[in-house]
Amino acid sequence: MNGRQVRDSICFKCCPVFNAQGRRFSALFYLLPLGNCNLILGTPWLILANPDINWRTLEVLLRPPVEACASEIAPPITSIPEEFKAFQKVFINDFFTTLPAHRSYDCAIPLGDGKDVPHGPIYPMTPSETAALKEHVDSELAAGKNRPSTSSAGAPVMFVKRADGRLRLVVDYCRLNAITIKDRYALPRQDELIEKLRHAKIFTKLDLRNGYNNIRIKEGDEWKAAFRTKYGHFEPTVIQFGLSNAPAVFQCFMNNMFRDLLDMTVIVYLDDILIFSNSREEHVQHVTEVLSCLQKHNLFCNPSKCVFFVTEVTHIGVVTPEGISMEQEKVKAIQEWPEPRNVKQVQSFLGFANFYCCFKDQPWVWEAAQRQAFHQIKTAISQEPVLAHPDESQPYTLETDASGATTGVVLSQRKDDGRLHPVALMSASFSPAELNYDTHDKELLAIIRAFEHWRIFLEATEHPVNVLTDHKNLEYWKLARTFNRRHARWHLIQASYNFVIAYGPRKQSQKPDALSRRADHSEMEPSPQIMLLETQFEGVGPEIAAPLLEQIKEALQDDPSLDTVMAAAADPDSMPHSIAAKFKDYTLQDGLLLYQVTFSLP
Repeated sequence: MNGRQVRDSICFKCCPVFNAQGRRFSALFYLLPLGNCNLILGTPWLILANPDINWRTLEVLLRPPVEACASEIAPPITSIPEEFKAFQKVFINDFFTTLPAHRSYDCAIPLGDGKDVPHGPIYPMTPSETAALKEHVDSELAAGKNRPSTSSAGAPVMFVKRADGRLRLVVDYCRLNAITIKDRYALPRQDELIEKLRHAKIFTKLDLRNGYNNIRIKEGDEWKAAFRTKYGHFEPTVIQFGLSNAPAVFQCFMNNMFRDLLDMTVIVYLDDILIFSNSREEHVQHVTEVLSCLQKHNLFCNPSKCVFFVTEVTHIGVVTPEGISMEQEKVKAIQEWPEPRNVKQVQSFLGFANFYCCFKDQPWVWEAAQRQAFHQIKTAISQEPVLAHPDESQPYTLETDASGATTGVVLSQRKDDGRLHPVALMSASFSPAELNYDTHDKELLAIIRAFEHWRIFLEATEHPVNVLTDHKNLEYWKLARTFNRRHARWHLIQASYNFVIAYGPRKQSQKPDALSRRADHSEMEPSPQIMLLETQFEGVGPEIAAPLLEQIKEALQDDPSLDTVMAAAADPDSMPHSIAAKFKDYTLQDGLLLYQVTFSLP
């Protein structure tokens, strides 16, 4: 400012949050004497804020947020009914205006006593991921969702592909979650939600986009969620996907926001909003109230996942005016079981039904009577009371198994008779890429699929979900300190689930074992293997000419440094034990010295 050197005066740096012309910013500052000047905003802040500067009057004017004009240029969303066109803003892609204020339901990150916040390595990235990372860092800083950090914590980041092929940056918080004290705010009970829909005739389902961005991390806890990238060290100001307390905090936020409508015309499960009414006229009013509430709180929907004015919708089962019916996916593994073609396949199916023993010595007969019995058994297994209703007050048990081509999972709960009763069943084939996974990863993928498939039952449960697997190494998977990117991605998926993995021998896991070995899934071509005949290995080494061998023999006798080695190789019993042990891998063959199977040259 005045030409004076201040390099030696820089002792401290800080990252405060400040307001400028109604907008909030955070930036990294160095503390040093500036005389009458309080603050210098350098080039990094100018790039971030991108203000208009009047060099004649020396005034800096912040431009309106770029999102303010997005609604003017955004194309109309054709999937929105005419009655709700006034709420186009709610359905605009990636619409984020201002950073939300701190509120009572900010996300805290309480740590266990004596626990140090961990940090991890920077994961390598491809060129396309590196470019996406730079774009993400710049946009999140500009929006205020992240800010520079000097935290001692530093979680690694990685990219996962969305369903549409786009890259999504996620922070690997598995180590932070392991030492975080869990928020026990209860998620809605499925049976209570179902009860509210008993007499409804018409439904609208809304799916929120980036809902977590509307909840701040508790002031003073941001440093705990810091993450590291090749472009710098940052800490989030809003909830990040992967934090273990995020689902409970977000459910609290949604319940407070819709308190006046909750259970009257709306039920909410995390980012899924279901609006129900008895008539279309009432429904327009009810949906309008919900959209008004979303717009007021700057929450936005994904139009491609929203449905309006329907009489049947999937939400904890299939909801229709006639009532709640079971999702076919729960019993699909049974209903699609193919007809057996031999005794072994019949035994596999009857073993799943748990009474095949008395048929094991019968000859193979498959006629109309057997076919009818087979389909009757499938129907019986797929209906109540074999499939029990889920009870939120009781712990769930996941029995999983993976074969070479398929996963099988049974979701169960222990009832009053003390026995496990199945709640839902799943059987699915591996993709071509997944077929290449080793046994450990296939067994682990079965668990991951189950949690994703039955998220509505298993997320943020009061009791830990007991996962039973016949692969004992999986008991220690959650405790691993290092893992590859696939496992890191799976850790993120399971961050919001409360579960323990326990080993159970295969003989105790017949139900998922049968599901993972359905005949139609197991009929796969074996992987091609290239086998070489023994003749292909004959004469592959170079032939050594006889004159050269004689020269090597003579040189061995003339090399005094090899005298001890030659003597030990010729007669090891005559040598001291220490020398014989030292040269035990040397042998003499036709006057040539060999070390194991290779020539030793003088």
